[in-house]
Amino acid sequence: MNVHAAALAKTHQFDEPTSAFAGDVIDDLSQFPKRLSPKYFYDAAGSELFEQITVLPEYYPTRTELGILRSRGEEIASIIPKGAALVEFGAGATTKVRLLLERCDFGAYVPVDISGDFLSAQASALRKDFPELAVHPVAADFTAPFALPDEIEGMPKVGFFPGSTLGNFEPDEARAFLRSARDILGKDALMIIGVDLEKNERVLYDAYNDAAGVTAKFNLNVLVRINRELGGNFDVSAFMHRSLYNRERHRIEMHLISKKAQTVRILGRNFSFRPGESIHTESSYKYSLDRFTALARASGWSVQESRTDSEAMFSVHALAASD
Repeated sequence: MNVHAAALAKTHQFDEPTSAFAGDVIDDLSQFPKRLSPKYFYDAAGSELFEQITVLPEYYPTRTELGILRSRGEEIASIIPKGAALVEFGAGATTKVRLLLERCDFGAYVPVDISGDFLSAQASALRKDFPELAVHPVAADFTAPFALPDEIEGMPKVGFFPGSTLGNFEPDEARAFLRSARDILGKDALMIIGVDLEKNERVLYDAYNDAAGVTAKFNLNVLVRINRELGGNFDVSAFMHRSLYNRERHRIEMHLISKKAQTVRILGRNFSFRPGESIHTESSYKYSLDRFTALARASGWSVQESRTDSEAMFSVHALAASD
């Protein structure tokens, strides 16, 4: 957050998370081209919309990853130490983590997510279904360093990062995240991570431009959030969702396109938009197995196992912290 954005946030007496949101929004919309961080998609409404996306017929990642976790779950469980603490980075709905909890004898579960309300609700549901499991939710930005709960000190640590969320990071950000996760989890840690793979471009396009328009609502919701939490005056109907595949950079890009010339005011700052001007809200990088292995090695991890579905649409990797 730059000094001016921090001062604006402070004058509005926001709490710390909202101040960080305010600073990032001011900074990102001041850039050219304009952008917004995808981590701010996930307020309560955004989290619910994303869960709707995961069951759409066009959206293959969730069902494909679940298939790998179901069919290969015993193999994954065989390498996880008994009594380990499972730390999920960016915990959302508990569908995937339940597959690990049912197969492994974990000593504790630590879901980490920026959306505190959604996190609390999911943690409460898990406690009911796994009454013997210690659940210690941490409301934090998992892309930055955070402290693990004192209660899991001394336990072996296993990170869990499903859903191809790694693809939302630029390559240098992905390396930084993996290094940070290694530092947080500590020596001898393991990490179970989902990674989306390169594939037919039409399949990718359809997954991010669903016929029901749920992905569009999910994308536009970040403007609704800015209006609600930061007092912005976005006319949400004056922007439209667009996704496209950038072949050169191996990534899907999501944008919000201004339908007309307009000016938006947020925290005393005016942001002008030309007709057709974009706010780049998300990139979703797609990896080959070789490129992901190289990324992991450069980030302090070694790939112990890699599993894909029969059509090689998606992959799940077991990583071990290395020197």
